[in-house]
Amino acid sequence: MRELFELEQLGGVVGERAAAMRPEVAAMPWGSLEAGAHTPEAVEAARRAWSSAAFQEFRTGAACAATLQALFEARAPLDLIAVASRFPLDEVVHVELCARLAAELGGGAPIAYDPEAMVERFVDREPLARAAHLVVANFCVGEALSIPLLHATWKAATHPLVKAVLRRVVVDEADHGTFGWTFLDWALPHLDAAERRALGETAGRYVASVRETWSDLRRRPQAPRDEAYALGWLGTEEYLELAGRSLASQVVAPLEARGLWL
Repeated sequence: MRELFELEQLGGVVGERAAAMRPEVAAMPWGSLEAGAHTPEAVEAARRAWSSAAFQEFRTGAACAATLQALFEARAPLDLIAVASRFPLDEVVHVELCARLAAELGGGAPIAYDPEAMVERFVDREPLARAAHLVVANFCVGEALSIPLLHATWKAATHPLVKAVLRRVVVDEADHGTFGWTFLDWALPHLDAAERRALGETAGRYVASVRETWSDLRRRPQAPRDEAYALGWLGTEEYLELAGRSLASQVVAPLEARGLWL
């Protein structure tokens, strides 16, 4: 069943409590992104891009929550669980940031999705193996790859609001990217050879999905670089070149070092 991706906030006391958890969000220069300063084509592309980013952060939040539950079920070390317990909040904040940027550009673009298909849960695995597959898929591939790409986009951004949003995301994601390898270094000695091979297959499947996304990106129209930097993304070729290098160094190499790359 597909639904339209829409967001809601209660406000009132709940809104005040949520805002107090991340007061830096309110301090950002909201209202300063002037859509009229850019071409209609660039604004529409940015509106779609930030709407998609809000959805991806929402989906990552669900993946972080599923991983956190799996860590409890696997009786992972308490300090690992404690570190991971912050990740869903980080992603919720990122959802708000991306959605508010889309709103400044004219509103969110429509996205249809299946709520039941947001996260692969690996329910046929034992608790520790289930946690390991979730971590490999969502942290060792997804989050580890996103860090250098987000960092480069933040450095290239020229608008103060866009730069502030990307900086907040970069600061949060740094811990997300390293968490997966810390977890694996604890968990792998407890998994047999067959399960480690299965983890390698999961990693390969998720890397293949990333590469498929890149193929789609190559087919899209490219915005002028100055428009891209102002509205929050890298030029296509610049992005893809960095993405390829980052995949090799931040994902494949650490997987190979742990015997998980097939």
